[in-house]
Amino acid sequence: MSRADAYKRIIYIPFDHLHRNFGALKEAEPATDLIVMVESARMTTGRNWHQERLFFLISSARHFAQSLETEGFTVEYVKAPTTIDGLKEIAKKYAAPPVICAEPSSFRQYEALQGFGVEFTDNDFFLTPRPLFAQWADEQKSYLMENFYRKQRTRLNILMDGKEPEGGAWNFDKENRLPPPKKYEGPPYLEHKRDEIDLQVAAELSYTATTTWATTRTGALKVLKNFIDNHFAEFGPLEDAMTTDNWALHHSLLSPYLNNGLLHPTEVIHAAMKAFKTGAIPIASAEGFIRQLIGWREYVNGMYWFLGPDYRNNNQLAATRKLLPLFSDPSATQMNCMKEIVGDIQDRAWVHHIPRLMVLSNLALVTGTNPQEFLDWMREVFIDATEWVMVPNVIGMGVHADGGKMMTKPYAAGGAYISRMSNYCKPCVYDPKLRVGATACPFTTLYWDFLDRHKEAFAKNHRMSQQVYGLNRLSDLPELKMRAKEVLKGLEQGKI
Repeated sequence: MSRADAYKRIIYIPFDHLHRNFGALKEAEPATDLIVMVESARMTTGRNWHQERLFFLISSARHFAQSLETEGFTVEYVKAPTTIDGLKEIAKKYAAPPVICAEPSSFRQYEALQGFGVEFTDNDFFLTPRPLFAQWADEQKSYLMENFYRKQRTRLNILMDGKEPEGGAWNFDKENRLPPPKKYEGPPYLEHKRDEIDLQVAAELSYTATTTWATTRTGALKVLKNFIDNHFAEFGPLEDAMTTDNWALHHSLLSPYLNNGLLHPTEVIHAAMKAFKTGAIPIASAEGFIRQLIGWREYVNGMYWFLGPDYRNNNQLAATRKLLPLFSDPSATQMNCMKEIVGDIQDRAWVHHIPRLMVLSNLALVTGTNPQEFLDWMREVFIDATEWVMVPNVIGMGVHADGGKMMTKPYAAGGAYISRMSNYCKPCVYDPKLRVGATACPFTTLYWDFLDRHKEAFAKNHRMSQQVYGLNRLSDLPELKMRAKEVLKGLEQGKI
């Protein structure tokens, strides 16, 4: 019997299932299981992907394939036009044993693999099985993340004191909203040496990779340790702050590794709780971090599958503006916040959640940018962007395109919020306090214009009625609307 006939199963590993102890690899045996990974041209050249993102995903996958080979597995790592083309190539080569895969993380991949006849095992890269989330969501009148999060804390018994939350409160958000200190540096983040695989991938992409992101399991574990040891205690109070002095500001930088499988959420939670139990981590930091992991991350994945494949096409605010040039070119604006944030994205394919929500998404929202164009851009430029995370985050939270199904109010804000939570505004040519005139902050102008454009819809929303009522106090509303037209035109031309 040839080696090709010896395999009982072909195990297909997507590039976001890179963990030996979870998914389809959990019970894999080198003697009887053939491992297949497919680097598809659709993934590498199908869209205008950030090169750092591609480098990270491909190099991580190749390192993972190497680790499986070291363990004794035969790994077929193939390049093909699509995943299915790659699987067809393997099926011809081997005596067609069944192809096994953990449930994939997008509707499109699920459909493609199902059509090819792949057998699915449960996706256990999350803490909440999809049927369990659907059961929760079916019982809700509105899908409040806070309700889900509290149920999670209880179900998983994390940060609980019996039936009550540890520290006497479910969340400590009020303690976690400090603006950035002046000239803040903080402990350094890790740099990662590049090995032969990294250099080979970078050469194939004709790209010089940064040393920001690890591409191995060992490197990802070092990032986790560095966060726990040097940043976890300070994480909470400054988690919403933005500063040019420090690009990460105590954020964990773990989302890329959680989202491609190099780390599993249980490992991160275990490390966080172990540190908390020593007494060295304040409850506000511990709870804020745990909320992101077992609350927000799980909720967004659950909502992606619960809301269905058509959810991504929502455009309830009828937003039709083309993606503005400043999103891909920081020199196409005089707005300092956008210059800094888009520059950071170009440098390392990452900024934390507040620049994403309160600057990038906020601008797309108040300018009436088409949700699907903005969603595509967000998917392409961030190192941790996957379909399941970006669709609910952008369509539901970022640009309120779903009519309030996920979030009861849009996250629109003027320049005052950015001024309070960052150091972007001081050197800027625009003044966040002004809403009219040539030096008025575009965010402040467009915030009020946005409310005015949608006042009839928002007046019925109990969480928005106060803001809409505020329009009545604006004696300069006609002038503001004229300035808003100038701003929108200037943004389209790359001049504002």
